[in-house]
Amino acid sequence: MRALLIIFLLGMLAAVGYFAYSALAVDGEPIPTEGYVALALGAGFSVLVGIGLMVLLFFSSRRGYDEPPHFK
Repeated sequence: MRALLIIFLLGMLAAVGYFAYSALAVDGEPIPTEGYVALALGAGFSVLVGIGLMVLLFFSSRRGYDEPPHFK
């Protein structure tokens, strides 16, 4: 069973590698400046959202909001 899982995962990795290579090997025009700006803004926004969520997670944990309720 474990060998079948490893073979399946390696097959998926090979497929991803093939699709990534085929996407990078396409002839065409390079990305315009607006595309790089959009890519940078999207990546920056994603990082900010991730940082904000982690801050909320630590804040919640330190305040005790994640603890199970204690009934008297």
